[in-house]
Amino acid sequence: MSWSDKLKDTKKQLKALNGAIPDTTAGFGAIGKSVKKDGALGFKEKEYVALGIAVATRCEPCIMFHTEALIRLGATREEVSEVLATCVQMGGGPGLMYAGKALEVFDELSDD
Repeated sequence: MSWSDKLKDTKKQLKALNGAIPDTTAGFGAIGKSVKKDGALGFKEKEYVALGIAVATRCEPCIMFHTEALIRLGATREEVSEVLATCVQMGGGPGLMYAGKALEVFDELSDD
């Protein structure tokens, strides 16, 4: 299954979850909305941090969502690659494996 298909499936799952537990997902959404505001860091920089955490925690859906956001924000492959290099440095072998997944997601989603 392609990363684009996985992303579509995950969005469908989240829509169903939103219907089942709307108060909980609204609360989570409020946290996300508050973080997106520019402060000492801009939203793009915060998304780089989020991608790094997604790789470190091995969360493929998180990798997809934060990569998609970074593409919308104009991130380049080189910028994402530097974030992923830091993930490898901090996470060793597991960081290397999930960094590879994240770069593959970037490549596929940026071609859409």
